[in-house]
Amino acid sequence: MKSIRIALSLFLLATTVAFAQSPAQKSFDQLKSLSGNWEGKDAQGKILNVSFRDTAGGSALMSEIHGTGPENMISMFHLDGPNRLLLTHYCGAGNQPRMAATASSDGKTITFEFVDGTNLAPPTPGHMQRVVISILDPNHHTEDWTFQGNGKEMKEFFDLKRTELAQK
Repeated sequence: MKSIRIALSLFLLATTVAFAQSPAQKSFDQLKSLSGNWEGKDAQGKILNVSFRDTAGGSALMSEIHGTGPENMISMFHLDGPNRLLLTHYCGAGNQPRMAATASSDGKTITFEFVDGTNLAPPTPGHMQRVVISILDPNHHTEDWTFQGNGKEMKEFFDLKRTELAQK
C-alpha cells in the first residue's frame, strides 16, 4: 500500500511539473484572450480600433492598430523559448523596436521594455520604448505606449472595449 501511495505521489508531482506554465507562457495566454476587435479613443479623442488575432499556428499573436491616419501599426507577440515573451512593433516611425515582457504580480498587467530594434540609426525620429497592457476584464483592456525620441518621452493611452470576439 505504501508503494502505491509513493508511486501515485510521484505521478502527481511529475504531472504538475509537466503542465506548469512559465510566467512568459501565462502572459502569452493572457494576451491571446484579447483575440477579437476592440474600440476606444486615442489621446486626441479620435476613434481607434484595435484587433488581435492568432497566427502562425498559434505561435504568434498579431495586434493591429487602426487609426485615422499614418498611425496604423502592427505588433507581433511571440515566445522566445519557454521563458521569454517578445513584442516586435512595426511602427509608423518606420522602425521595428523589439521589447521583452515582464508580468506583474497581479496577473493582469504585462509590461514590455525596449531590448533592441531595426531601422533605428539616425535620422530616426525615435522609437517605442515601453508598452503596458492591462487586462481589466474579458471585455476591457488598456494599452499605455511610451515613445522615446530626441531625449523626450511621449505617451499614448488607449482605453479599449471589446466589440466582438475573434472567429475561430
